[in-house]
Amino acid sequence: MVVVAHPDDELLGLGATMNRLIFEMNVSTHVVILGEGITSRSDKRDVKMWEQQLNIHRANIQKAQKAIGYGSVNSHDFPDNRFDSVPLLDIIKVIEKEKGQFKPDVIFTHHGGDVNIDHQRTFEAVITATRPMQHETVKTIITFETPSGTEWRASSDPHHFIPNLFVSVSMANVQAKIAGMEHYEFERRNYPHPRSPEALKIQAQRWGVVVGCEFAEAFCLIRSIQ
Repeated sequence: MVVVAHPDDELLGLGATMNRLIFEMNVSTHVVILGEGITSRSDKRDVKMWEQQLNIHRANIQKAQKAIGYGSVNSHDFPDNRFDSVPLLDIIKVIEKEKGQFKPDVIFTHHGGDVNIDHQRTFEAVITATRPMQHETVKTIITFETPSGTEWRASSDPHHFIPNLFVSVSMANVQAKIAGMEHYEFERRNYPHPRSPEALKIQAQRWGVVVGCEFAEAFCLIRSIQ
C-alpha cells in the first residue's frame, strides 16, 4: 500500500519502482491519496472556487494510474498544505480503515523530514496507524523522497533523507513514471524544476550511479519485521 499526501506524490516517490514491482513481480498495489492537492494556491481554502480544477485533478489520478499500472486507488479530501489544521487522529483513522480493507504487509510513504507539512503529517499518521502490536499486518514501512519536497530542506536541518534501500529500475520503468507525471497538468513543470521529465530521469540516473546500475529509486527502510 502506498500512502501519500497529494495526487502526484505516488509517482514522484516510487513511480518507476511501482511499475517494476507490478509488471515483473505481480505485486498487488493500492494507493491512498489523502489530500486534494489544489486549494492551497489561494489565500483561504475555498473548495467551490477550485471545483473545476479539483475535478480535473481527480480525473488525472486515473490517467496516472493507467500509466503505472497499479491496481486501485482511493483519494480523500484533506486540505492541501493544511494537514496541520486537521487533528492527526482524523488522518490516522483514514489510514487504519484503508489498511484494514487492503491488508498490506508493506507500506510506502513520505520521508518524515520533508519540507512539506502534509508529507510530515502523513508520515506521522502512518507510523501511528501501524504500531507493531500483535495483530498488525504491516511488517515493513519504507519511506521515499519527493522531488521539490525533500531536497529543499535547510542544509542545517537534521532530518535529511539518507537512503539505505535502492531499487534498480529500467528505462521503461522511468518512462512510465514520467508519462504518469505528465498527466498531472497542475503539477508537471519545465526543466530544471525537480518535477520536470528531464529532472526525473536525471534523478534516477543519479541514484543508479550511487549503487552501480543505470537507473534506481532510493528509499529509507524504517521498519521490517521478519
